[in-house]
Parts: sequence; C-alpha cells; structure tokens
Amino acid sequence: MSGFLHLVVPSSRFRLLSGANELTGYRFNTGTARHLFCRHCGIKSFYVPRSHPDGYSINARCLDPGTVVATAMTAFDDNDRDAATAALAHLSRG
Repeated sequence: MSGFLHLVVPSSRFRLLSGANELTGYRFNTGTARHLFCRHCGIKSFYVPRSHPDGYSINARCLDPGTVVATAMTAFDDNDRDAATAALAHLSRG
C-alpha cells in the first residue's frame, strides 16, 4: 500500500501550476497509464490512470489545505477491476 488517496478528475479540470520540469515518468504493460514522480523525492502526487486515461488521479494527501471543498469516497474493488472501472467511468468526463 502506498497511501495514495485517489481523487479522479477530468483532464479539463486539472492544471499543474509549477514543477512540471521536476517530474519523471514511466509507462508499463499496456502503456495507457502515465505514472509521474518527483525526480528528487519520488512522491507520486498525480498520474494518468489506466482506468481513466482522459483524466488524472491526484493523491488528495498532496493537495494544499483548502484546495478542494469536499470529496466523496467510492470503494474500488481491484479484484473485479473491469466492473469497478465501469462504475467510475463518469468521473473522467468533464
């Protein structure tokens, strides 16, 4: 467990304000997901997930206080990835 608390947003709602040149990334398996890490400390604060390739999964634990007014938690059953992904498909549209 990495402690990543996923906050999935459509790409149209995501804006990186600074630090893009400090990121490093990789892709594996299908190449759909785009994993991004701080090249200095290794923190993964956001990435493009395979389940939502038109959005971003942001680690809510990396957000500044007051950045998000409210969130809703939805369980994701990784044992049935296809069904769980379909149930959350609306989150990457926007």
